[in-house]
Amino acid sequence: MKRRNAWFGLILLALLLGAGSRALWLWLDRPIERVSIRGEWDYVSADYLRTQLAPLVQGATWLSADLGELRNRALQVGWLQEVRISREWPNALVFELVEQSPVARWNDDFLLNPEGEPFSFAPIDVPKGLPDLAGPNGSSEEVLSYYHRLMPHFEGLSLSLAQLRLEPRGAWRLQLDNGAWVMLGRRDHEVRLARLSASWQRELSKSGEHIRYIDLRYPNGVAVAWHGESDFEESEE
Repeated sequence: MKRRNAWFGLILLALLLGAGSRALWLWLDRPIERVSIRGEWDYVSADYLRTQLAPLVQGATWLSADLGELRNRALQVGWLQEVRISREWPNALVFELVEQSPVARWNDDFLLNPEGEPFSFAPIDVPKGLPDLAGPNGSSEEVLSYYHRLMPHFEGLSLSLAQLRLEPRGAWRLQLDNGAWVMLGRRDHEVRLARLSASWQRELSKSGEHIRYIDLRYPNGVAVAWHGESDFEESEE
C-alpha cells in the first residue's frame, strides 16, 4: 500500500511539474513586440531594414520562433551579407546585420560583392563609380576576377575600365574610361593586350577621345574605328 502511494505521489508531482512547465512556457512564449537591428551601414537605412524584416516575424512568438529559419529568410533581403539573431527579454528579437560591399554592377539588375556573388540592389539606388560587368548566368565570379587581372594593365596606360563583357560564346570586350570599346576576342589575350599597349603608347593615346573602338582580333596589327566612320566587319576570334 505504501509503495502504491509513493508511485501515486511521484506521478502527481510529475503532472504538477509538467503543468507548471507548460504554464511557464506559455507565459514566456508571448508575441514578439519589438525587433532591434544593429550594425553599421553605408548604403541602406535602418528604416529600409525594419520594413524588410518586420514581415518575417509577423505572428511569431518569442520562444517558438525558429531563429535558423528566420536567418535564412532574412538573408534573402537585398544588401544583407550576414545575419545573426538572438532573443532579448522579454519579447524582442535582435538582428545583427552585416551589409553587402558592392564592388561592381552586374547585368544591369544586380551588384557584385567582393566574392563575385550577385545581389539585388532595388529599391536602393546603385552607388556611383562602380564598373559595369556583364556575362552569362553563373559567370559573375569569372568576370570579376578577370576585371581585377586587367586593371593593372590599363592603369599602366593611365586608363581604367568602365565596362567588361563576357559574350555567350566566350568572347571578351571592354570599354575604357574614355568611351572607346576594345574587342579582345576569345583567345591569345596576353599577346593582344601587349599589342594594344604598344599601339597605345606609340600613337593611339594622342587621339584617344576620337576612337570609337579598337579591334585586337587580327593575327597582326590593330584595327581602329573612329567616331564618324562606318563599322567594319566584326569577328569573335
